[in-house]
Amino acid sequence: MSDPTPRTRQDHWTRRLLSPMTLMPYVLLAAVTCVRIPSERSGGEPFAINLALCALTAAWMLWMFTLHPAWRERPRVMGLFLAVLIGLMAILVIRDPWFGLFTPAGYVYSYRLLPWPSELAAISGVAIVAGTAQASPVAKTDVYGVLAYLVVVAVNVGPFCAVAWLGRKAEEYDELRERALAEAREANRRLEASMAENAGLQQQLLAQAREAGVSDERQRMAREIHDTLAQGLTGIVTQLQAAEQTADDQALWRRHLRAATRLARESLSEARRSVHALRPEALEAARLGEALAGVGERWSALHGIPIQVTTTGTARPMPPETDVALLRTAQEALANVAKHAGATKVGLTLSYLENEVALDVRDDGRGFAPDRYGDGPADTGDDGPRRPDAGGFGLVAMRQRIESLAGTLQVESEPGAGTAVSACIPAAPAGAGA
Repeated sequence: MSDPTPRTRQDHWTRRLLSPMTLMPYVLLAAVTCVRIPSERSGGEPFAINLALCALTAAWMLWMFTLHPAWRERPRVMGLFLAVLIGLMAILVIRDPWFGLFTPAGYVYSYRLLPWPSELAAISGVAIVAGTAQASPVAKTDVYGVLAYLVVVAVNVGPFCAVAWLGRKAEEYDELRERALAEAREANRRLEASMAENAGLQQQLLAQAREAGVSDERQRMAREIHDTLAQGLTGIVTQLQAAEQTADDQALWRRHLRAATRLARESLSEARRSVHALRPEALEAARLGEALAGVGERWSALHGIPIQVTTTGTARPMPPETDVALLRTAQEALANVAKHAGATKVGLTLSYLENEVALDVRDDGRGFAPDRYGDGPADTGDDGPRRPDAGGFGLVAMRQRIESLAGTLQVESEPGAGTAVSACIPAAPAGAGA
């Protein structure tokens, strides 16, 4: 009852009891006064007290309710207003039961101004006053008269309190409906915000996916160009230089020229296949072990360095990307041996293990000191051997290929002790994704 905040019940009744209802109490009081005061005066009864009480009642309603609309939002003030008003009604009814016609004003004020359950007390008080007026002809000098009076009062209190209870239930229903609508509006607002946020995230993800796709395709093309065109052009240049140095020997000159021509055709074919993202030609008609044997044989014939290609374990089909990665790794490792190692023999081993497939390329060349050269450009001075493909893209491409398949690449070397390149990739079955 002490809650000063606006009440839903007041809003509920304000929509139904418009300004004419605000005038109703004054109209009722004036009507009863105009009818009863002349009658009392003509009958010789004193009317000055009743007239003063009517004036006091009208002044009380005018001051507490009509002239101070803001007070209607204060339950305690309105409780005081109704308590005094019911007291004035009771005095008027006791003095003249005809003032019971003024009691409907008390019901209107009780329903409009007080929150639940305080309105029940006010409604009961007004109903008792109305019942007293209605039971005025009943003699209350015996038990039957008192019982009759109580029955009349109960007939007034019960229905009006029931109406108040039904109004409270309707109010609770309205509050629940308004709360549900508010929650639904809030849920819709959050849903719209989430949809807008998801749309933004989707656009961001699409942009990132496009960027990642472009980056992956650039890296793929870079690796393919390095593994095909760059190596092929390096071999062509080497053969042409050799042919220039043996110009006096027609047989050697023709052999170097034919080798350069063959390398150019192979490089052109591999470049075309790379553009279309096709498997290397060596893997089209042969398994990985056979393709590595063919690569080793052609490399040995081209550079005059003996090579031993070995396959251990039980050969089994692997995903195409695994075969391509190991084949390109072997080609890059052999290209580094030809360019930097100065080796007299090379060993290439393909191992099918239980949970992985491994490729090892070893040579007995000059070797290098990895810690000395790091990842920077190669040192080409006379103070030490050159790191294979130092400062170039070869080792980077090899590592990217292997690590993109959850594999590992290790390079071990030291000056004068040769170099070993080892690549291991998990042995996923053929047809499985990388």
